[in-house]
Amino acid sequence: MSVGAVREVTQYLTFMLGEELFSLEIARVREVLDYSIITRVPRMPGYMEGVINLRGGVVPVVNLRTKFGMTEGDVTVNTCIIIIEATVNGEQLLLGLLADAVQEVLDLDRESIKPAPRIGTRLDTGFIKGMGRRNDRFIIILDIDRLFSADELGMVQGMRDVTESAWSAEPSA
Repeated sequence: MSVGAVREVTQYLTFMLGEELFSLEIARVREVLDYSIITRVPRMPGYMEGVINLRGGVVPVVNLRTKFGMTEGDVTVNTCIIIIEATVNGEQLLLGLLADAVQEVLDLDRESIKPAPRIGTRLDTGFIKGMGRRNDRFIIILDIDRLFSADELGMVQGMRDVTESAWSAEPSA
């Protein structure tokens, strides 16, 4: 095989939101958790579900259905929280993404990914890295670094910091 014939392949974790198939680069995914109790934090935007305890640390959880303007879904046995790494002001931040179900890890080469669709000038699709295809289904590939604005990630980081401060200030029993 010649050097020019080598294809760049990236692995993606695919997951469902309603009937739509989405994916994230597997390198940004830390783990997938079963759905657990999420503690709501007052005065957060509607897409912020709250926080979870992950091995003693506080992790904010985002409801992607709400973030994308989709209808609310019911929590089922397949509902899960995908823990990802995001970067805020040069600092790594763990963030949970609520998903209806995780599907699989799949390999996509660069040639099989098409650019994000242009849907007029009023709809922001900048958070879509591209569209993949698996059999007869399209896969929306999310760009985790563009999914949230710097202000939104800063707010999430602030929520985590405040919650961790309150957590550590609680008297132990």
